[in-house]
Amino acid sequence: MNASVRNAVFFPAFFLTPVVLGLTAAAMRSDGRKSPAFWFSAAALVYLTSGLFLTLTVNVPMNEALAANAIPDDIETARHIWQDYSQRWQFWNQARTIASGIALAFAGLGLVRM
Repeated sequence: MNASVRNAVFFPAFFLTPVVLGLTAAAMRSDGRKSPAFWFSAAALVYLTSGLFLTLTVNVPMNEALAANAIPDDIETARHIWQDYSQRWQFWNQARTIASGIALAFAGLGLVRM
């Protein structure tokens, strides 16, 4: 899974989002627009801490650990490995999805306040 998302589209969309949000907040702040600056800053902070950080500290290591396992020939063993992995991964993936949605809503509020 980790290898499939490493491409020219993924990098800017994933890693540069908090940078763009932060730069937008700084531009708004320097222009005297405090309300949009606040919302863009909040979006950057939420995305950075709950989207990017969770991905790098939880989901990516889990993906790498799963990829390091040899694929078992026995379907029951494979099912057990997947069941142990899937529930925890999905929990953190849903947390990231919710956080990213909140960051998007905050960025939207920043746009509306502009």
